[in-house]
Amino acid sequence: MNAPQRLGLYGGGLAALFVASFAVAGAVVPEASVVAWSAAAGADGASGSDDMEMSGAGHGDAGGESGEEPAGAHGSGGAGPAPVRGLSLEQDGLLLSPVTVPDEVGERGALSFSITSADGAAVTEFATEHDKELHLVVVRSDGERFRHVHPTMSADGVWSMPWTWDEAGTYRVLADFVPEATGENLTLGRTVDVAGDLDARPATAVSASDTTGGYTATLTGDLSASGESTLTATVTRDGEPVTDLEPYLGAFGHLVALRAGDLAYLHVHPEGDEPAPGAVSGPDVTFMTEAPTPGRYLLYLDFKVDGDVHTARFVLDTEGRG
Repeated sequence: MNAPQRLGLYGGGLAALFVASFAVAGAVVPEASVVAWSAAAGADGASGSDDMEMSGAGHGDAGGESGEEPAGAHGSGGAGPAPVRGLSLEQDGLLLSPVTVPDEVGERGALSFSITSADGAAVTEFATEHDKELHLVVVRSDGERFRHVHPTMSADGVWSMPWTWDEAGTYRVLADFVPEATGENLTLGRTVDVAGDLDARPATAVSASDTTGGYTATLTGDLSASGESTLTATVTRDGEPVTDLEPYLGAFGHLVALRAGDLAYLHVHPEGDEPAPGAVSGPDVTFMTEAPTPGRYLLYLDFKVDGDVHTARFVLDTEGRG
């Protein structure tokens, strides 16, 4: 048999195998699906590897490496899960450096870190958001010892502030900022361990009211995992409404929400315009938020009265908790 004959038989065999494969597919899968797959393959003229890579883009941190939210990620009405932040130490080419802190409870020292670019250079230009260029949240893995603070940045891009640990444990350090170069909000996180005897106190019950510094703050509204929901914080003192709440971080209250279990950082924003300097309000402050998954969430409200900032803590379950 000469070479052309051998090639012709080989090609005919491939054709027969192709037809047989689709015949089997038609017996197992509805004919309409087989036709659709065939049409799609002919139109694309490419393998499925590109589709697989695209479907994985953005998996993990909200927005993935591109910094863009997946379609429906931040919409309401259940179009997709709400974005979460703070689960990674790197996103969009920016990295939260190792965090330097005192090693033991009671040891005086400093907390310091940098935000670096892909080439290791410290980032030094940040946009102001909620009156600050960077917000730092430090909280133990059980939700205790919450601190929302604002370190200062040196000329070489090192953020720092005096620091002492009150209790031992494993802590999440969450840096919330907007790099001037992109204008996109990021939250990066790292874990640090503090030596000493641990007295873990994880949240065991829902609590929508807390008293701090003589003020009682109560949350009303439902936290939803299927769309945006409204939460209203009401501040009272000795049963009377507090109407002299002062602006703090560009609003009359600031709410941080963390998912119990991994301390994922949720986006929460106050409703209404930014208050004018010297304005007062109360007793209500309203926030919009969305839980990315059903479950339990830890919420911390900062509010300011007579120049003092108070922090109230709440524990909420989503509607129809999973």
